[in-house]
Amino acid sequence: MTTAVSPAHRGLEILYTRRQIADRVAEIGAEVTRDLNGEQLILVGVLKGAALFLADLARAITVDTTFDFVAVSSYGKGQNTSGAVKLIKDLDHPIEGKNVLIVEDILDTGLTLSYLRKIFLQHRPKSLRIAALLDKPSRRIEKIEADYVGFRIPNLFVIGYGMDYAERYRNLPDICLMTSDHPE
Repeated sequence: MTTAVSPAHRGLEILYTRRQIADRVAEIGAEVTRDLNGEQLILVGVLKGAALFLADLARAITVDTTFDFVAVSSYGKGQNTSGAVKLIKDLDHPIEGKNVLIVEDILDTGLTLSYLRKIFLQHRPKSLRIAALLDKPSRRIEKIEADYVGFRIPNLFVIGYGMDYAERYRNLPDICLMTSDHPE
């Protein structure tokens, strides 16, 4: 499943190529379009990690779609969650009576998405669904599932396609693993 990366990214292995990601995002976009049956949608991206996924997913959805973003913090600069979720940036527009799709890069412990779902449901949207590019069910603390999942993965630390390590590597077009020989 993994292949070597260019010398510019020595110490990284590709888990999913840009082609695999694009194909899966197109499939999710078709599913979302079908499920909405022509109704409007608000995509709510969880910054920063979901920005690239949201952009590509939006282009794959053919119903009238708008964007909003929220920012939360639970990781800091490391690889492990702090366990506490803090809202840093709230929604800019009301979602009451609207179809909302939360777009997240990784559904991991479930703490962030459980927190956001609870807050968003208080705003009484018409529907509230979740799209996660990656799902790590083995790490789940909160009982929550995404309605749309790109790839289910084991407990691996991934970077690229919007996901970072200490704010680096978000711009990689592939989803990669850092290996032990990665120069940090």
